[in-house]
Amino acid sequence: MAGLSLGPLLRYADGSSATIWVEASRPCTAEVRCADGARGTARTFQVAGHHYALVPVEGLTPGTSTPYEVFLDGAHVWPLPESPFPPSVIHTPDADGTVRVAFGSCRWAAPPADDHDPVGPDALDTLASRIARDPESERPDVLLLLGDQVYADEVSDATRRWLSARRDLSEPPGSEVADYEEYTRLYYESWLDPEIRWLLSTVPSCMIFDDHDVIDDWNTSAAWLADMRATPWWRERLLSGLMSYWVHQHLGNLSPAELAADPLYLAVRSAPDGTDELRAFASRADADPATVRWSYRRDFGRVRLLMVDSRAARVLDEQNRAMLDPGEADWLRTQALTDPGSYDHLLIGTSLPWLLPHLVHDAESWDAALCRGERGARWAEFGEKLRRAADLEHWAAFPESFEKLADLIAEVGSGDSAPASVLVLSGDVHHAYVAEPKWQTGSPSSRVLQLTCSPVHNSIPPYIRVGFRFGWSAVARGLGRRLARHGRCPHPSVKWRKTGGPWFGNQLMTLTLHGRSARLRLEQARADGTLKTVAESPLTPP
Repeated sequence: MAGLSLGPLLRYADGSSATIWVEASRPCTAEVRCADGARGTARTFQVAGHHYALVPVEGLTPGTSTPYEVFLDGAHVWPLPESPFPPSVIHTPDADGTVRVAFGSCRWAAPPADDHDPVGPDALDTLASRIARDPESERPDVLLLLGDQVYADEVSDATRRWLSARRDLSEPPGSEVADYEEYTRLYYESWLDPEIRWLLSTVPSCMIFDDHDVIDDWNTSAAWLADMRATPWWRERLLSGLMSYWVHQHLGNLSPAELAADPLYLAVRSAPDGTDELRAFASRADADPATVRWSYRRDFGRVRLLMVDSRAARVLDEQNRAMLDPGEADWLRTQALTDPGSYDHLLIGTSLPWLLPHLVHDAESWDAALCRGERGARWAEFGEKLRRAADLEHWAAFPESFEKLADLIAEVGSGDSAPASVLVLSGDVHHAYVAEPKWQTGSPSSRVLQLTCSPVHNSIPPYIRVGFRFGWSAVARGLGRRLARHGRCPHPSVKWRKTGGPWFGNQLMTLTLHGRSARLRLEQARADGTLKTVAESPLTPP
């Protein structure tokens, strides 16, 4: 009899349909049955000896919360027997048009060896506990996980012991994951956490990778990539990372219609074993990232989300560096400008912040200038070393892309059909803040903000906290200007100021969007098992 190995995860949900992701212990037919009679079935597909299904559920009633159950070959497998949690539900959007979006990034999932968690309480665990205590209370309509869902290069003690039973950890890549099977261990460790398992079964989620889903500083530069490709274990690591991301995260980002039209999904489902098809796809993505699109669009009523791949889609040639390759940049522009006036809020999800503390921005822009040779070969060599040592690889390290995003936001936010807000949602930097830009030649009418929230469950050394606080100061701004002058960097087309933060801790931000109003709340996980509101404010007029 088939068992439920992982899941269920409620991924896509709109007014009438949803998708539920599961992993089973053997080939079978997965079925979802809802209390209101809606249901769906899907046959599992196989990748590297694992069996997965993404079950489309049709016929849901808009504006309702419907409990559901999961069956494998007719046997009931979810909810688990004697579960302490309420029934998992599929919640379709509210009839009044209110959309609640919770977001964050960087969740190190390793369980503590005892009752003491060295990085503090998990914000997602705490959110799950709050919803479970009062299922009728406010809950997110969607959870955006903005990168570092798993840490392939930083494993727990338990996973290290598991790895040591498979292979010799004195051989590269040591205690980092090496192949697809080891990636599945990371997802088990993360998603079988009881609170997380229940939360992801009842709150829809959208995901995008960042560097640690593959390796720290993934695609930071052409020289970095060349060094990694010369490393014997790198190719298997990268292909396994892309394959496991496609299975565990990417597929659930797509609507049922997009899944039906996806040739790779069809090929993998049609094959007795889809491993070769998926591996060939990952190989093409490695050889030419422009052949693959990980970015995607989701619409929640009059809220448009554009989730942008700011890792795999990079152009790394020093003279033509870009955060997004031309095809990806065109996609972003098209999706943002299509049907003007059809949405009230535009959310641009990118794992890496667009607007950083001023000193950090100027340092990255300066370093990019050094690396492309503005100060000669010796400075270029120094710049590459500094880039890797200090993680200087955000939007500011791709100055042309920084400006193109600024131009696009200004265009979207101007004119009679401009949305009420354009909000850039990011994580990565292990703290939270709000920054507001102002254009040098006239700002858009939309409210534009950088909203950064990280980590969900991780830590930051005290000296880096001091550095981020200092990075916003007037002294730091003056130091940054000196670096920019040394690198002969042009002035950016926007100035910005910090309007909230920095906040440090395990935390989540929640946007409440209704009509043309937007409200932001930042909550931090506390040791007593609660989420404490540390900041709340309107972003647009009610």
